Amino acid sequence: MTDLKYLKFEKSDGVARITLNRPKFNMMDIDMIKEINSLLESFVSEQDLKCVVFDAEGKHFCTGVEVADHKPDKVDDMIPNFNRIFELLEQIDVPVVAVVQGFCLGGGMELAIACDIIVADKGASFGQPEIKVGFFPPYAAIRLPQLVGPAKAIEICTTGSFYSAAESKALGMVAHVAEEGQLSETAEKIVKEIRGNSPLIIRLNKRAVRQHLGLDFKQALAGVSDLFLNQLMKTEDTLEGIASYEEKRKPAWKNK
Repeated sequence: MTDLKYLKFEKSDGVARITLNRPKFNMMDIDMIKEINSLLESFVSEQDLKCVVFDAEGKHFCTGVEVADHKPDKVDDMIPNFNRIFELLEQIDVPVVAVVQGFCLGGGMELAIACDIIVADKGASFGQPEIKVGFFPPYAAIRLPQLVGPAKAIEICTTGSFYSAAESKALGMVAHVAEEGQLSETAEKIVKEIRGNSPLIIRLNKRAVRQHLGLDFKQALAGVSDLFLNQLMKTEDTLEGIASYEEKRKPAWKNK
């Protein structure tokens, strides 16, 4: 793996942790975006992975993508690389958790809402202020309607307003709000719960949710039933889960 300049990375017990580290606001530039993509590309086919965590050094999660990289001489390079983050996150079959403090704005908010679970500090602020400098947020324009509905998505994008962690939770963007000083502890409780499960069964659970979005009920029910009967029930880990429950012991997952 290439040496990382703007990120910290560690992987332990199936949990891959990417830490944004570009002081002082962790604002992304093209090189930092490419570092993120390099790590995400390695996760797509990693079979022992259980969870991916994005967190950040300093007071703020991320205040977006450098305005200079939106200029005509760089934007044709920036947008495909930035979009690649979301393409790769769509291909990762395990939960992705964003741990957010301080400002989570612009492209930083887009990165966070692309994750499956956002854990936010009580003092965190979310927003898409791109309109203030004459832009719109491409990925947020797709993702926000799924999370908050079209009307609220339009409000978020056209006002550039900031939203507190509590407001963002009420809107459906944030899953958990941590009390002051409890952000890491709150996030780690969730990661620990995920980490205790079989990597294979984690992937099948996320697939069951993601593959059937937008389908009519009958088609979706047939799809999840097929996944359950013809994939899940043929795994050794599901049989081990049944046996461990009946034998009142901790399961020994084989990832098969």
